[in-house]
Amino acid sequence: MNAPSFDHLLALSDHIGLFEHADHVAPRREHGYCTDDVARLLVVIAREPEPERAVRELGRTALRFLADAQGVDGKIRNRRTAAGRWIGARTVEDCWGRSVWAFGTAAANAPDASMRQGALAYFDHGIQQRSPWPRSMAFAALGAAEVLAMDPSHNRARLVMVDAVTTIRPLTRNPDWPWPEPRLAYANAALAEALVAAGDLLGQSDIVEDGIAMLRWLLRRETVDTHLSPTPVGGSGPGDSAPAFDQQPIEVAAMADACHRAYMVTGDAEWLAGIDKAARWFAGDNDAATPMWDPITSGGYDGLHAWGPNLNQGAESTLALVSTLQHARHLSSTSN
Repeated sequence: MNAPSFDHLLALSDHIGLFEHADHVAPRREHGYCTDDVARLLVVIAREPEPERAVRELGRTALRFLADAQGVDGKIRNRRTAAGRWIGARTVEDCWGRSVWAFGTAAANAPDASMRQGALAYFDHGIQQRSPWPRSMAFAALGAAEVLAMDPSHNRARLVMVDAVTTIRPLTRNPDWPWPEPRLAYANAALAEALVAAGDLLGQSDIVEDGIAMLRWLLRRETVDTHLSPTPVGGSGPGDSAPAFDQQPIEVAAMADACHRAYMVTGDAEWLAGIDKAARWFAGDNDAATPMWDPITSGGYDGLHAWGPNLNQGAESTLALVSTLQHARHLSSTSN
């Protein structure tokens, strides 16, 4: 597969933000924008070592979008029409956690100083809130990890990670089902990644060990033969078997994120194999033996069914592809 490309994301974007849905390759403007997607967009742009000018400008657009979504209390709105009108109340649901993740990642890694300074200010504003939902707190912890790694004296970021650990834990200690929830849901690997990141930066090896145990179990469960077979849209419980569909690219991206984190913390090569499985899932090493991306547009397909892909190339799936390829690029440089 190629290096990560932002071509399709640029095609899905305008001066306001990133359109959520696509009809094949064309943006479905009538569905507007989603803060979750724009936050993911800022994360992947901030990760790019040398983004081209158009991508830098898209990063600034994403930061403005997220700043506008944030209220005076730090909560976040998730939906915006194509005309720029916000819909719904501000919350501390996933859109809040993802925005904190994006602000924290941009504060540490954005391509210019003004973006980094602005993102840090919005990060600081956002973390006056907490969420009762484990995934939202996990996403927020990933942003806090970026800030704390940049500035070890940032105690408020440290507290976000402490609170995220409390929300995600405890594990069940059941070897057949060690997961801290009765069913796997979505972005599952993010819970494990948050524990690994928090434990590492808090200097608590037991938290790292819990996160590694969760991730190792999840990767084993989501491997069929030698390929990745992620948890489908409807989730998965102790009695369910794989493969199951509709599989979403976000699950694959979350696994790549978590395996990259685990490798950076432990240095264990088993996690490089996890990143490789995630990249190969997009290339066609999956339950339907079909590619999950369009090499012409560089867009990601929206979901995998037993008969093949959903050929729509929406924002979430394309962001998942880009994110996974960023980690695969690091894997390639590590191997050389």
